[in-house]
Amino acid sequence: MADTSDSRTPAQIEADIKRRREVLAETLDEIGMRVHPKTIMDDAKAKVASSVDHTLGRAYVGVNRVVSDVKSQFVDADGAPRMERIVPVALVVVGVVGLLAVGGTRRRGR
Repeated sequence: MADTSDSRTPAQIEADIKRRREVLAETLDEIGMRVHPKTIMDDAKAKVASSVDHTLGRAYVGVNRVVSDVKSQFVDADGAPRMERIVPVALVVVGVVGLLAVGGTRRRGR
């Protein structure tokens, strides 16, 4: 059998009840804040902003890596241009632009 005797005084019991009511009120206030629509929206906005920041950071690093790789193809370690690589690429670009220009004038002439 369980011992149902309580050696606390009525004042101690009242103080305990008062303390538990305060704790319960704080808990209910916290729950109310968590389920409040503004709090939910603020949390969702913060998660989206964090996700966007993370994605943009990864994209920046990726683009920076690609730019560095391309730059290293056309510039040597001293920073001097590598003409043996720049000239062929420039010729290809000029050739493609020329072909596009000629193709565009032929279509207009029809």
